[in-house]
Amino acid sequence: MVRNIVILGGNSHPKLVESVCAVLGIPQCNRVLGKFECGESRCEIKDSVRGKDVYIIQTGFGGNGAKLNDHFMDLCIMISACKTGSARRVTAVLPLFPYSRQPDLPYNKAGAPLFKAPSENGKKEYTFESVPATPGPGQPKSATLSNGANGADITSRLLKTSLANGNGPQSPPATSKVNGDTYFANGVNGHHHSDSTSSQGLFTKHDYENLSLVSAFQAKPGYKHWVAQAGTLVANLLTCAGADHVITMDLHDPQVQGFFDVPVDNLYGRPLLKRYIMQNIPNYKDAVIISPDAGGAKRATAIADSLGVDFALIHKVDSSGHLLERRPTKITERQNASMMLVGNVADRVCILIDDIVDTGNTITRAAKLLKKEGASKIYALVTHGVFSGDAINRINASALDKIVVTNSVPQHEHKALFGARLDVLDISPIFAEAIRRVHHGESISVLFNYD
Repeated sequence: MVRNIVILGGNSHPKLVESVCAVLGIPQCNRVLGKFECGESRCEIKDSVRGKDVYIIQTGFGGNGAKLNDHFMDLCIMISACKTGSARRVTAVLPLFPYSRQPDLPYNKAGAPLFKAPSENGKKEYTFESVPATPGPGQPKSATLSNGANGADITSRLLKTSLANGNGPQSPPATSKVNGDTYFANGVNGHHHSDSTSSQGLFTKHDYENLSLVSAFQAKPGYKHWVAQAGTLVANLLTCAGADHVITMDLHDPQVQGFFDVPVDNLYGRPLLKRYIMQNIPNYKDAVIISPDAGGAKRATAIADSLGVDFALIHKVDSSGHLLERRPTKITERQNASMMLVGNVADRVCILIDDIVDTGNTITRAAKLLKKEGASKIYALVTHGVFSGDAINRINASALDKIVVTNSVPQHEHKALFGARLDVLDISPIFAEAIRRVHHGESISVLFNYD
């Protein structure tokens, strides 16, 4: 019996809350969580939380995304209600962290330049993902401006162009020299301005009334437009609501932990997946662990190394044979890309390892490729089975023989549609033990032990 602790459940996954409370041997906190007629969330904590350690369980799932935002808002309101009720500490337990997958969709992450593409003059230049198209002082000349002996950067081009109140070009301004410095008639020089004439005929980079005199800077195809980084926003909302700690599982991008100013414990589903392989796959030593994309290679190799089995990798290539992971691409190119297998799977059992299945596009295409290469049987072991859109129909029509997920999100509806093809692993003991250890100030590193 764990004392001085409160387990508060949201509406996203009631069965998981009941299972965690059963493992810990404590009753669920009595609360009222619903909506007013106007659509606003209503939360009322019936039991006292003063001076207690509160754990709020709310996963990032809403049934094809229909209620995901409502569940997240309920979570923030419950956190605030507990802090208002003088709770000693409030921990948000998110088996599936919401918005953790959005930063890399539909564009690749932009960061350090991945490669240099050859230009027309034979020299290698950085791609547009590494050098922004917006010109600035000290940056390379824009491709839309003329280069050569008489070419100039955007700063000098604007200085040489003068407009009279934005109505048209004027003759070059008269100049005079004082103590070696050149002054223009309109009061502009390299570093000096005349207050009396600075408002007459000045051209600024914000004046685009006469576009014929200003080169048009157009984004190249595939340029990453202003896309909200929702992971940072979610982290700020949770901490501003009053969360003192966050517990989650298998973050799609581990860097999400760096968005928080409070401790974040990222649990792993690998021990469950590894145990399933050992207990349910005959002759698993002869099987091959497959990563369906380059991003999940580290996750798959960790399981392959611990089991002592072979590993293979699938990566996406375009029509010219270039790795899509090595260059920026548009979403249409990624959808039409070919997949290439690195490894031998002929007449062997293949085990696909991934962290999340959303639309099922990647994992079903990987299964099709493995079947084409001669795989005898194909398993897919995934931590988070979201199955949004037409994922269930796509998987039912695929070459997958068995798909295994955890109950980080509700799976009862998916189980009814998949039947015996779907196996569900229970994660409530892992989260119950993590909650117990965090409450007593014990280390949870034992939960990261894959052996």
